[in-house]
Amino acid sequence: MKQSVIPSLTTPGKNGSYHASPVELVIRQLDSNALHGLSETEATRRLAEYGANKLELQAKTRWYLVLGRQFTDALVLILFVAAAVSLLIGEVADALTILAIIILNGGLGFIQEWRAERAIEALQRMLSPRARVLRDGHLKDIDAGELVPGDIVVLELGDQVPADLRLIEVVNFRVDESALTGESVSVAKTITAVAEDSPLAERRSMAWMGTVASNGLARGVVIATGMHTEFGRIADMTQAIGQETTPLQRKLLGLGKLLGLLAIAVSALIAVFGWLSGKALIDMFLVGISLAVAVVPEGLPAVVTITMALGIRAMVRRNVLLRRLQVTEAIGAATVICTDKTGTLTKNEMTVQQIYLASGSVSLTGSGYDPAGHVERDGQPLDYRRQTDLLALLETGLHCNHAEVYRDKEGWHAVGDPTEAALITAAYKAWLAPDDVPDMAEFSFDSKRKRMTVIEKTSKDGLVAHVKGAPEVVLELCDSILDGDVVRPLNEQDLSRAKAAYRQMAASGQRTLALARRQLRADQALQIEEVEQQLTLLGIVGIIDPPRPEVPAALKMARAAGIRVLMITGDAPETALAIARMIGLPAELVLSGNDLSNMTDAELEKALGKAAVFARTTPEHKMRIVSLLQSAGEIVGMTGDGVNDAPALKKADIGIAMGKRGTDVAQSAADMLLTDDNFASIIGGVEEGRRQYDNIQKFVRYLLTSNTGEVIAIALGLLLGGPLILLPVQILWMNLVTDGLSALALGLEPAEPNLMQRQPLKPREPILSRRQLYLILLYGSYLGLATLFLFNRFADNLVLAQTVAFTGLVVLEKVNVFNFRSLRDPLPKIGFFSNPWLLLAVLFTLGLQIAAVYLPVLQRALHTTALTWAEWRLILLVALPLFIVPEGIKWLYLGQKQGKQ
Repeated sequence: MKQSVIPSLTTPGKNGSYHASPVELVIRQLDSNALHGLSETEATRRLAEYGANKLELQAKTRWYLVLGRQFTDALVLILFVAAAVSLLIGEVADALTILAIIILNGGLGFIQEWRAERAIEALQRMLSPRARVLRDGHLKDIDAGELVPGDIVVLELGDQVPADLRLIEVVNFRVDESALTGESVSVAKTITAVAEDSPLAERRSMAWMGTVASNGLARGVVIATGMHTEFGRIADMTQAIGQETTPLQRKLLGLGKLLGLLAIAVSALIAVFGWLSGKALIDMFLVGISLAVAVVPEGLPAVVTITMALGIRAMVRRNVLLRRLQVTEAIGAATVICTDKTGTLTKNEMTVQQIYLASGSVSLTGSGYDPAGHVERDGQPLDYRRQTDLLALLETGLHCNHAEVYRDKEGWHAVGDPTEAALITAAYKAWLAPDDVPDMAEFSFDSKRKRMTVIEKTSKDGLVAHVKGAPEVVLELCDSILDGDVVRPLNEQDLSRAKAAYRQMAASGQRTLALARRQLRADQALQIEEVEQQLTLLGIVGIIDPPRPEVPAALKMARAAGIRVLMITGDAPETALAIARMIGLPAELVLSGNDLSNMTDAELEKALGKAAVFARTTPEHKMRIVSLLQSAGEIVGMTGDGVNDAPALKKADIGIAMGKRGTDVAQSAADMLLTDDNFASIIGGVEEGRRQYDNIQKFVRYLLTSNTGEVIAIALGLLLGGPLILLPVQILWMNLVTDGLSALALGLEPAEPNLMQRQPLKPREPILSRRQLYLILLYGSYLGLATLFLFNRFADNLVLAQTVAFTGLVVLEKVNVFNFRSLRDPLPKIGFFSNPWLLLAVLFTLGLQIAAVYLPVLQRALHTTALTWAEWRLILLVALPLFIVPEGIKWLYLGQKQGKQ
């Protein structure tokens, strides 16, 4: 069913511009009634015709699809082929072993990803399940899904807007639109039509689905439902974007293809060579299979999967929840992080920082809604009890207010307008508390008046008017000023100082409010024009959403790690620039959404190369920025919490949504969630991701070195005219059991000390560099030649020779694993016991190999025989240089490095 504004009705304004049309015309065009609403009969008809007011979010991934995608990796497909070939040639045990590894690998991946999906579902919130609506002249509470175009909806403080509304009546009504526009300050609403080309954030005659009423009362007529709301339009845009593959997925795919081709080429070449040399075709076919099995590291997919699954658990400890295993590495490879401001870099808790008073400006310490803090002047604590003017200002801020600040077991919270909550918190810092005196009258804030007045009784049977509003408006209504504890006439010098103060605050990104009051007679007429004049100016407050205290250090760490951070926000340019300066984020230029719209791709690419801050952005702008960064070869992480962030979250290489305050659309689009909504957790995730990618590289090198040794030993033995040195079942034992466990332990290696001082890996750099391939070939050659040497020492007894070669290669590989803990630092520097899991894995696998040599059941399965101490001694002597020589080279390298310093 389609869900839209009724197409049979004439659309007011051009292109359905309801925000630009008068209220009466909108009501008439939608065939509704402002006083009575729709009839139940008409509402039922429209619901049947246009469908429910629900978002058609992308269907949840079925469990069998999550399971199925675990078996699409290139390396896993190679294992399927190896299992099939083993089965065809009668090696049933080998085939079953490989299939068991495939099932283990797939099961581990499925369990981790399915758990992540369920955890995310638990975090997601439903979107406005109820709505109060006028039907047949009566106010009814209905399921928000039953709303239709033309319905009259009633809203009050705390309500979530259930559909796109054209406002038809407002009383001091403000809306928190941060989930949709990114604007951190709640927006005052009006019923007056606005310009047709107004940006979404400036359409003050509208209330958008998914936003929250932060103050006052309102009524509005539904003009769009479901997927045709602004919320739905962005959700639809998000679902049109395909899922990006991670860098690790692309690199492992390339490695899998390379190993597959090598397996075919090497096995075919040696088999053909042997056949041409006069060996039996069936024997050469079996040799080819042995070589193919030797080339492919069968344990690699399982080791990668288990390592990333363990990495996800480590990420959770850093307040990061991942939806897919491969994202673990992707975040570590990030080169650019595009971050929202509100709630990620800042606390999303408005705070009074500065107060201008005639007697001298003061500042308030502390941040957020926690009233811990004190008053300072020039950096020194100030006794607020002796500051009559300060107390008067804080009292007016407390009384001219509809917000509430409260504390529960999780901390301090606010209900209502964040700016008003900041004034309450400031008053609490001076131990002022709200009283129970009822308001006599209120003149509400609107976009024209730009001020609010509350009139209360005083203890002396008089009245007092508390006024707050835009400084440029309130100053014009004042004729006196409170200077210390004296009220005196307001002069030009006072006005100049006050104007300079609020302009300085605004320039630093603070929102400014002037506060004033007037004493009234008990019998005075309570009319706006009578009350809002001859006011006494109390002072001006500067309010800002303060940065999170841990963000500057996190940004510094990001810069050291070679990661660029770009701020992309829906907030005002001045506020964005001020926060950037506070947290130490370089900002050579600030570009607004209008600037972006007028720039060509080439101009924007040039701007992206600089330290830029982007303000007043739309979802399309964010998508464009992410796309251009990706086209330049960057690995892009994108943070966000609102619906407006969802398309860019899905487009980015790593979409990072907020776990606490993120909308369900944003969370569904993201690859990872921050359970504490903190930017610093991203950098912690980067560090963990880099550690895991480092370790993946380490065990890939280790496994491929082992496989290279196996291939060289088998190939050289055949070229020299000898028998098969290693049997296929022995190769599988090494690749899956002994090497697999050691590689898995290598994946638990702690982070190297300089990890976050390195530049990010180049996005297109393969998982193995040319230097690393040479290293693999060098170590592999020693393993292969040493194995061939051991075999030839006992060539007159084939079973013994194969057992010595088999056992010798296992021991060589266990010694070799220590070479890959670090390619630069010797063992004493990184700590011999810093990875106890590796020591346990080596001891355990050596124990398994001893069992393979001496237990009759394993002797029969692996075609081995018992070894004497003489054979063991020879094996150990051959393995010793593999440890001594690399360690010596590392010590030389370390000495040269320290000499240069």
